[in-house]
Amino acid sequence: MTTEERPEPAFDAAERQMLEGWLDYHRATLAMKCEGLTDAQLREAPVPPSAFTLLGLVRHLAENERGWFREVLAGEELPPLYSTEEDPDGEFHVTDADTWEEARTTWQAEIEAARANAAKIELDGLSVGRSGSGSPFTLRWIYTHLIEEYARHNGHADLVRERIDGATGQ
Repeated sequence: MTTEERPEPAFDAAERQMLEGWLDYHRATLAMKCEGLTDAQLREAPVPPSAFTLLGLVRHLAENERGWFREVLAGEELPPLYSTEEDPDGEFHVTDADTWEEARTTWQAEIEAARANAAKIELDGLSVGRSGSGSPFTLRWIYTHLIEEYARHNGHADLVRERIDGATGQ
């Protein structure tokens, strides 16, 4: 695994910069976990019968970026990127035709759209979309949730990467 530079979150930043710093750190961590692998390795499910792969994980987080920052926060009506009604976990069901280049490009585009939508609202600003109980989300809640989502899945990515090629690291 190469050592791509990750943006270290500041130790003394204001709340918003701290949340954005940690989210960017975890985004970069996932990119590091995928670095240097072939498309075939990124599609490799290390614990059959699970369909969990690094490529599927990147696609899953692209769906999360899209869902939380575009659909929930901004109220955009968008179709899912990879899942369907028939296959609600479609982002994890990768095929030989699915590539890192497509997944990475889509993921990065969703991150940029997320940043643009988040820049328009304060931390206490409320989302257009609502929870199951009808309550809106604050941007602060969305940032915290995405940090948790990335952190949890980066732990999974550590194990998957180690199983693929033995690489370990931060």
